[in-house]
Amino acid sequence: MASTEKRRSAWEVAVAQFNEAARHLNLPEDVQEFLRTPKRELIVHFPVIMDDGRIRMFTGYRVHHSTIKGPTKGGIRYHPDVTLEEVRALAMWMTWKCALMNLPFGGAKGGVAVDPHALSEGELRRLTRRYTAEISILLGPEKDIPAPDVGTNPTIMGWIMDTYSIHQGYAVPAVVTGKPISIGGSQGRIEATGLGVMYTTRETLHRKGVRMHEVTVAIQGFGNVGSVTAMAMHREGAKIVAVSDVHGGVYNPHGLDPFNLMRHVQDSGTVADYPLGDPITNRDLLTLDVDVLVPAALEGVIDEELAPHVKARFIAEGANGPLTIEADRILQSQGVVIIPDILCNAGGVIVSYFEWVQDLQSFFWSEDEIRRQLKRIMLTNFDVVWDIALSKGVDLRTAAYTLAISRVVEALEARGVYP
Repeated sequence: MASTEKRRSAWEVAVAQFNEAARHLNLPEDVQEFLRTPKRELIVHFPVIMDDGRIRMFTGYRVHHSTIKGPTKGGIRYHPDVTLEEVRALAMWMTWKCALMNLPFGGAKGGVAVDPHALSEGELRRLTRRYTAEISILLGPEKDIPAPDVGTNPTIMGWIMDTYSIHQGYAVPAVVTGKPISIGGSQGRIEATGLGVMYTTRETLHRKGVRMHEVTVAIQGFGNVGSVTAMAMHREGAKIVAVSDVHGGVYNPHGLDPFNLMRHVQDSGTVADYPLGDPITNRDLLTLDVDVLVPAALEGVIDEELAPHVKARFIAEGANGPLTIEADRILQSQGVVIIPDILCNAGGVIVSYFEWVQDLQSFFWSEDEIRRQLKRIMLTNFDVVWDIALSKGVDLRTAAYTLAISRVVEALEARGVYP
């Protein structure tokens, strides 16, 4: 990684992306400052009793970036490298993502600096319940609604819902999304983000005169997003030639069967030892000679050092912020079509919105209805972004950001500034 990249945080990337879009919108500096500044940030240090009886301290965060368009929405991440600046950046990206999809939410994000795989189930449950109690002053169906992110899952969301509900004295399923279906979760939530990546990639290819069955694909990250993306693209005829996870990757130029690969992962815990392909590192996967590259792991994986070696013609950002600012510029100059994260991976927050609405109404939809409405919202907003890009002569990221920010500005003007 280049030395300049070591100094650039996710928050600096998020602000730089905002500043570029704000320049296109000619926003006054005072409005820019208002929109850049997170509304509130909570840092909590809390104890957890470990299985051996010792007390261990953990640090957690919850950031509300904006409440202009409604209650805040955003995931909770369990990862050793979670920091306030990372959470702050992810919260800002959620604001633009929700606005881009025309959802009545502002952006939030949360996290705990922890390796969830190093904890027992009991330790993880106690950590989750204590963290929930610590940030509960911010939570509520009309205030802030968390969801799963890296290192968390429906089980953890169920513990959050239960903890909050016990404190309230009654069940509050709408306080969190991504829950098990048995306690108010939605059909189609687990598949939503990966399906959205496929929808936007397929539409982008179509606009460029390419069909899905003609392309080769490499996917970094075979978690919830990457695995569903792989299976969805495979169904559409794409050839998935490489996938990876935190332990390493597997490459087969003749194609991988993601369904068989998923069964292997369920048995072994990783794609790295999959026998029907050759080992490949995460970094080498990003420079494979493929048509479509899907970075679906963490932010900042493609930097200015790696970008000149990327051979893909299309990049679908399954993760949030996988490209640094410098890498983005290099790839744009190379003619790479980049489907930006706030458009590409918005499927998860759309179905989270559906889950929230269903919980508030105690009226639940079929999976067919969920998928139909997901596809409608994603492609409706994709069309607007594509038209802006063509009419203004800008890239898809700039088009998406200017549309999202203009929608937040419109809401700000309608509400005004108190007092």
